[in-house]
Amino acid sequence: MLRVEEVSKSFDGFRAVHQAHLSVEAGAIVAVIGPNGAGKTTLFNLITGVLTPDRGRVLFEGVEISRQPPYEICRRGIARTFQIANIFPRLTVFANVQVAVLAHERQSLNLIRPARTLAVRETTSILEGTGLQHKARRLAGALSHGDQRILEIAIALGSQPRLLVLDEPTAGMSPEETAATMALIRRLARERGLTILFCEHDMEVVFSVAESIMVMRQGRTIVQGPPDAVRQNREVQEAYLGTSHA
Repeated sequence: MLRVEEVSKSFDGFRAVHQAHLSVEAGAIVAVIGPNGAGKTTLFNLITGVLTPDRGRVLFEGVEISRQPPYEICRRGIARTFQIANIFPRLTVFANVQVAVLAHERQSLNLIRPARTLAVRETTSILEGTGLQHKARRLAGALSHGDQRILEIAIALGSQPRLLVLDEPTAGMSPEETAATMALIRRLARERGLTILFCEHDMEVVFSVAESIMVMRQGRTIVQGPPDAVRQNREVQEAYLGTSHA
């Protein structure tokens, strides 16, 4: 579904990503890991059009998207969340998701019908699927940190993606919230036929959820493979996991 081929990106001479490569099969759950500063978020920005690569290319379902704007990439079927929850804090939970659904259905400029009557069924379905239906009328900014992260996933689902890119989806969560969020992500992937690409610092989460893991170091891809193979890779152990994970 997704191929990143020898992609590089520099900022004022600093090589944030250098000849990185990644493969994501349809229906898979793939993790990207690496130390702070390894280039994970920059790579996700290159995949989703926030940044344009200096070299290399990104292909989605066989079509190069390397230089397409983020809105076009989103319409093609890639949605993402960010390290810091990106929501509309002064809108209700329902309205946050409804805006995403309307944008996907190209109804955001509908000046004829009242907004409250648009995309109600679709929005309600997403809220039910993410467990936020009972908080639909609350202001998004009043939600707990964990619920705001879930809301961001719900907003991403509003564009009906086939590939969901999650940048540290459990950052700042308690162990209980982390477990519940990853269970939700797995369920959504199964029920909606989603492909998931995520980065995460919690190694227990990564090795329990991911079917394939790509490891980055200093902007480069060290290895990509099944969890057991990655765990046994000596370079990965030295660069990131430590001998306790061998």
